[in-house]
Order: sequence, then structure tokens, then C-alpha cells
Amino acid sequence: MPTRSAHTSWQGTLADGSGHVELSSSGAGAYDVSFPRRAADEAGGVTSPEELIAAAHSSCYAMQLSALIGEAGGTPVALDVKADVTLRPDPAGGFRISGIALTVRGQVEGLDADGFRAAAESAKAGCPVSKALTGTEITLDAALT
Repeated sequence: MPTRSAHTSWQGTLADGSGHVELSSSGAGAYDVSFPRRAADEAGGVTSPEELIAAAHSSCYAMQLSALIGEAGGTPVALDVKADVTLRPDPAGGFRISGIALTVRGQVEGLDADGFRAAAESAKAGCPVSKALTGTEITLDAALT
């Protein structure tokens, strides 16, 4: 399997500086980052590590879930996955990702609600991004539509 890369250039201090992150492997995009926007309620067109983790987690989870639905004898018609990644102060100092909330709504043929929920829970545990985030509480809200 390949290795994927991103590159960030940063200028200035944490409080006054800013950076630019680019998805180097794919060339799919380049995005501005800054700590003040990272810590603000409104991102103002600037991304953050937490948003990038949310994108990675939601897409990885969707792929894993589609595979597990197939293994369970179902056919995924449509999966809508949202990942909310929360940044909070760390009692030990600095900041930490305090939790990730996954929400999935699925249109699936050949599985009932219990079968879908079982596949969804297995995908939460088995998705490579979930595994990489071990130590962070990940919750799941899964339902058929």
C-alpha cells in the first residue's frame, strides 16, 4: 500500500502566525491554517487539523462500512457520514482532541436495522483512522434512512 503525504509551511508565532497545508500526494488541494481560526467558533475559510482529521475519519469510516455491509450480505446504496472532532484544553497542558462523534445514515438493501448497526459498530472499531486515533473517545450514532 502507498504512503500518502501532506506538507505544511508555517510563518510566525502560534498566536500571530499562519500556515498553508497542501495535500502533496494527490495534489487535490491546498488550505490555509491558523491557530486563532482553529480556536474560534467560526473558521472563516481557514481549515484546522481537527477538520482534516474529521475528513479523514468520515471518508475512511464510509469505506470500511461499505465493505462490512457487503460482507454481511447487504448492498450499500448510500451512506452519509459525518465526523465531529472536538478540540479542548488538556488538563495536563496545551490542547487535546477530546472526542470524535461519528454519525451515519444509511440506505442499505438486504440488512435490517440490527444488521446495519452491527456493521456500523464493527466499522468504527476496524477503520484504519479509528485505529490510529486509539485513546480518543469515538462515539457512534447509526441508523437506516
